[in-house]
Amino acid sequence: MEIKNDSSSTSGFMLLGISSNPQLQKPLFAIFLIMYLITLVGNVLIILAIHSDSRLHTPMYFFLSNLSFMDICFTTVIVPKMLVNLLSETKSISYVGCLIQMYFFMAFANTDSYLLASMAIDRLVAICNPFHYDTVMNSRHCLLMLLGSCTISHLHSLLRVLLMSQLSFCASHVIKHFFCDTQPVLKLSCSDTSSNQIVVMTETLAVIATPFLCILFSYLRIIITVLRIPSAAGKWKAFSTCGSHLTVVVLFYGSVIYVYFRPLSMYSVVKDRVATVMYTVVTPMLNPFIYSLRNKDMKMGLRKLRERIYS
Repeated sequence: MEIKNDSSSTSGFMLLGISSNPQLQKPLFAIFLIMYLITLVGNVLIILAIHSDSRLHTPMYFFLSNLSFMDICFTTVIVPKMLVNLLSETKSISYVGCLIQMYFFMAFANTDSYLLASMAIDRLVAICNPFHYDTVMNSRHCLLMLLGSCTISHLHSLLRVLLMSQLSFCASHVIKHFFCDTQPVLKLSCSDTSSNQIVVMTETLAVIATPFLCILFSYLRIIITVLRIPSAAGKWKAFSTCGSHLTVVVLFYGSVIYVYFRPLSMYSVVKDRVATVMYTVVTPMLNPFIYSLRNKDMKMGLRKLRERIYS
């Protein structure tokens, strides 16, 4: 990846981090280390519980186990480097390392987005067309949905990184963020980024909006179907199966839309850091709790897993 008139290829970048206050570095390190460990343990337990309990070998839990795996990968791309920088005075990242981090961050984040859409489709078929559920959501179709999610996400990331690699960085090399995200890096470029921004916004709109609209359409259909159920108990039972998924969707897409669907001129360092922490660290940490505390089958699966570990 050759860069024109660029000195960052040799000197790399400096990541400003969560805070530049030296007194906050160690407390922040402890907080984010604990959050990262909770994320790892929680999502690994979800994966083990699903794979060890045959009752959980259904499409919904197939997508949930893959979502947990992607959350582990997603946070691992960002948090370990952030923890190292919190204890380091240099807080540097190489140019190639920055592009690699950007690539995998976008790939795993977009895969998360498509998996959430796949889970919405699963709930749509289960509630609106239960008699054809086994046919529509068979193992082959689920695997194709997973492979499609990964393929589209990685192609999207490859295009974005190739576009970024053509930019020149001949002024400041200080990224005002805790990882190499698109907007903070674009702010450093001394190239004309207008065409880059148009392509990025258009392509991001297509990749992010497609699964989001799929989720919206699915839940509109679900709401219409559930409202036709005569009994209140039946309505509550149908809605309760979607509660956990809806909570995760709101947390994930709320912060993503705030960060990425704005012009570069409206970029705010502090607000974007807070919103980015929400979907890169907080949401992956909360997902295991959201899906296990409100789900009887997951609770039973985790209980069985605990008994197997102790025995």
